[in-house]
Amino acid sequence: MSMMDEFKTFALKGNVMDLAVGVIIGGAFGKIVDSIVGDLIMPIVGKLFGGFDFSNMLIVLGDNPNKLTTLADLKKAGIATFAYGNFITILINFLILAWIIFMMVKAMNKMKKAEPAPAPAATPEDVLLLREIRDNLKK
Repeated sequence: MSMMDEFKTFALKGNVMDLAVGVIIGGAFGKIVDSIVGDLIMPIVGKLFGGFDFSNMLIVLGDNPNKLTTLADLKKAGIATFAYGNFITILINFLILAWIIFMMVKAMNKMKKAEPAPAPAATPEDVLLLREIRDNLKK
């Protein structure tokens, strides 16, 4: 089998195609979760904690002569920052995404039909014959 035939067989297997679709949908789903967290959840959490904007919670590590305050401006200026608010936002994104995936897998497992237990394998003829001989010898 040539290298191209081997690759074609590999690439066209169902698992590879399923993985490709999963990655594409996962990327789009990640953007949705980012929007939910950034646009809906974090403003509420910020309001509960006294109006904090988590995206701009940071510690400036370098010189900041222009007294820049937003993470975007500091990054644009190339000033080193310890952006722990950004980390908190990404951590919340991850937890929400993990929870949603957990619930989806749980629902999928519930929808699966219970697979019947495999039927026991047929007893080989030689074993049946030996059992018959044993039973006849006991008589």
